[in-house]
Parts: sequence; C-alpha cells; structure tokens
Amino acid sequence: MAITSGRTFWCLCSSILLVVATPLFAAEAKLFESVQVTPDGEYTHGIEGPAADLDGNLFVVNFGKPGTIGRLPAGAAASEAFTELPEGSVGNAIRFDRNGTMFIADYKKHNIFAIAKGATEPIVWFHADEMNQPNDITIARDGAIYASDPNWKGREGHIWRIAKAADGVVQGQIMSAPRAMGTTNGIDLSPDGKTLYVGESSNGQVWSYTIRGNELADAKLVKTFQPDTIDGLRTDVAGRLYVARILKGTIALMKPSGVVEREIALRAKEPTNLAFGGSDGKTVYVTQRQGGFIESFRTDQQGREHCLQRGRC
Repeated sequence: MAITSGRTFWCLCSSILLVVATPLFAAEAKLFESVQVTPDGEYTHGIEGPAADLDGNLFVVNFGKPGTIGRLPAGAAASEAFTELPEGSVGNAIRFDRNGTMFIADYKKHNIFAIAKGATEPIVWFHADEMNQPNDITIARDGAIYASDPNWKGREGHIWRIAKAADGVVQGQIMSAPRAMGTTNGIDLSPDGKTLYVGESSNGQVWSYTIRGNELADAKLVKTFQPDTIDGLRTDVAGRLYVARILKGTIALMKPSGVVEREIALRAKEPTNLAFGGSDGKTVYVTQRQGGFIESFRTDQQGREHCLQRGRC
C-alpha cells in the first residue's frame, strides 16, 4: 500500500512539474516572435514615439488624431486617450528620465515638452526656432537630452544637446561633429552613456560617436542598410542595437560592431520606432505605420532606458 501510494504521489508531482514547466518553456521558445497587441487603426499614419513607464504603461503619439498621446495600460489590448498637446503641436518621440518625467519631441512647433510624473499637462521645457523639428530624442543619466534634427528636403541633419545649465536654465545647441550628417533620425545611447548612436534615413547608415561635452567625436560607421529603410532605434543593457527597418517589416538586432544577429519579422511592413517595457524591461513594443497599431515581442535583455528609469544604468 505504501509503495503504491508513493508511486501515485510521485506521478502526481511529476504531472504538476510538467504542467508548470511547459508554459515556461513555451514562453522562452517565443522569444523574438512578434504579435499584434492593439487593433488596427487606433493611431494615425503618424504613429511614433513609443515609451514605457515603470508601471507598465506604454505611451504612443497620435492616438486617433494628430497632436494626441495615447496610453496602452499594462496588460491591455486597446489604447486610451492620455493627453493632447497645445494647438498646432504634433509629437514624434517620447522618452522618460530617471525621475519618471515624460519628454515629448514636438516636430511641428520646435518644442520639447515635459510632463511631470503623475500629471497629464504638457509644459514647454525647451524651444528653438533654429530647429528643423526635433525628430527623435534620448536621455542620458545626467538628464541631458540628445535630439535628432533632420532636414528631410535637404537630406541632411544634425544633433542637439539640451540640458540645464548651472543656473537651472535649459539651454540647447547643435553639437559639432567631424562629418556632415544625412537625415538624422533614430537615436540612442550606449549603456555607459559615452557613445551616441545615430541613424541616418537618407543613406540607410547607423553611425556611432563619442560624446565630449557638446562635441561628437570619433565618428564610426556601424552599419549600412539600404537607403530610406531605417527609422527609430534603441539599445539594450548588453549594448546591442535594435533598428526599425521601415518598408522591410523587421527589427534588425545587431552588435555595436555592426554584425546583425537576427532580423526579427514583424506583423506589418512599416515599423517606425520601438521601446522596451514590461515588468522586466524585456518586452519590445513596435509602432506600425501600416495599420496604425502596436505589436510586441520578447527579447533576452532589458532595454537601456528601462534600466535607466530604475536607477541601475
């Protein structure tokens, strides 16, 4: 009897272990497999600028109409209205700093807006008539914002550094660079904050620069894709780059050396940008111009920005 009961108990435990282990294995097997998260048509053709806060909310520009910001709550399958920018302003990029402040690049009115954590009202944090846009932004550990500023007609561009001076006044200027840039678009920092990666849509190139104050130095060509096939980009804590291959319908995952580890197939063909989110920072959300929806996939490293928000990078 005891032996029979022991066998029954062992079999039951084995079954439980199998049930518990199977979903974990399945979840692991689905790394880099993208799924559509929100319905078609939630966002306009200008869907862009995804960014996630530490509560798991994803924020995306142009929800339903230009000049809005939508929010996809954690675990939700549909977005909701979050806020609207002032009349005439249209967002193109969103980022969060270490304090949970949201920054929005307004490409129409040449502004950087800030929304304090827990608030919804956008306040002008920086404005410059000399800007063409700005287009995309990234935030350093010290709070400095780096903004790409393309001239699409001229197929050229540059980078702005925007930060508070010692007196607390926000100042911005074009960074000097050792080469003439193409249409600067996607932008992000390396995990240590010393290297800035810039995608140039016109020539399909990704470049890296060493940051020295307001100077970009040591220009290095990381990778050349086909012209007009790259948009936003992000980095993870391992230093890898994730590049949105607009028109190709993939995310190129590559090493800092430029070696492409994989091309992650997406559900639609026009990814504009991406962001890391989820509780562990390993869920990548992609904004799709084709269809106006958000899709996502799991990866094996957390994003640099998620790590930055947690005060660990």
